[in-house]
Amino acid sequence: MSPSGMTRVQTMACGSCSNENAFKAMFIWYRNKERGHKTPSEEDLSSCMVNQTPGCPDLSILSFMGAFHGRTMGCLAATHSKAIHKLDVPSFDWPIAPFPRLQYPLEEFSRENAQEEARCLEEVEDLIVKWRQKGRPVAGIVIEPIQAEGGDNHASPDFFKSLRNIARKHGCAFHVDEVQTGGGSTGKMWAHEHWGTDDPADIVSFSKKLLTGGYYHRDEFQADKPYRIFNTWMGDPSKNLILAEVLNVIRRENLLEEVTRSGRALLNGLYDLQAQYPGMLSRARGQGTFCAIDVCDDATRDSILLKARDKGVLLGGCGDRSIRFRPALVFKEYHVHIFLNIFNDVLAQHK
Repeated sequence: MSPSGMTRVQTMACGSCSNENAFKAMFIWYRNKERGHKTPSEEDLSSCMVNQTPGCPDLSILSFMGAFHGRTMGCLAATHSKAIHKLDVPSFDWPIAPFPRLQYPLEEFSRENAQEEARCLEEVEDLIVKWRQKGRPVAGIVIEPIQAEGGDNHASPDFFKSLRNIARKHGCAFHVDEVQTGGGSTGKMWAHEHWGTDDPADIVSFSKKLLTGGYYHRDEFQADKPYRIFNTWMGDPSKNLILAEVLNVIRRENLLEEVTRSGRALLNGLYDLQAQYPGMLSRARGQGTFCAIDVCDDATRDSILLKARDKGVLLGGCGDRSIRFRPALVFKEYHVHIFLNIFNDVLAQHK
């Protein structure tokens, strides 16, 4: 199940510590590259003990508006989805790029969406240059294949491939955060597989559906000394045993194909419902069963979530006014129809 080009995996206990340690791996890689892989100087060693340069370098991670990467200090600095996550916690002066805001249906707005993605990519390059000039070079770029917590925001495969090339051009690491998208719910084990590239990233982090946490990485992101990437549990061996069996079931029961089939039925059902309730629903979107739809306002969205729950359906909110659908991999087409009938009843109460 390892991502293309990834030769190593470092297990962790959860999504936040997976991303936090992946950030550390990128910083260590970047500094080793800068010093020509020589031994750190005495000044490096002494200054880091009092949180000063050069031992604690002024490096940065570029992230995107709407992103969610976790609740630890570094991850929180790269998180920009809800104010309540960040309030009262000191942070870092790191660059934040705009994430494309696509218009739907995609086939009707291909030109506008291409322009929007080009604008965001241009801003990424400008920020990398600006932060280098500020003396805080970008050591790595972190992005989700689908911004989940931030509102199920999608971008095209070309956008991500271009971003990968920008990272390479400027000597930045490229970290794809698959904590929410990894594990099969998009119809592939990794959402980045939909980009169709052999070299998707330098680091891919995971957790949630994959039971434990951790990150896959290319050889050069292996820490050069022991204990540089380390914590109490370093993941959970018992969860790895369970995960091995889960992966066997996914293969044996062809669950990724099942997800693709049921995801198609779910998205088509959401298209029908947004045509039926045009004043209430819009922007139906998704990959596999990793789907979402926008509601006219947050109060209506929250009311729909409550009424669906009362009818036995658990749905989640994300972004300002989106509903996200996150069924299990065993969710089949007949489950889709059961759900759509209940969802239609709930919507009818809000007409």
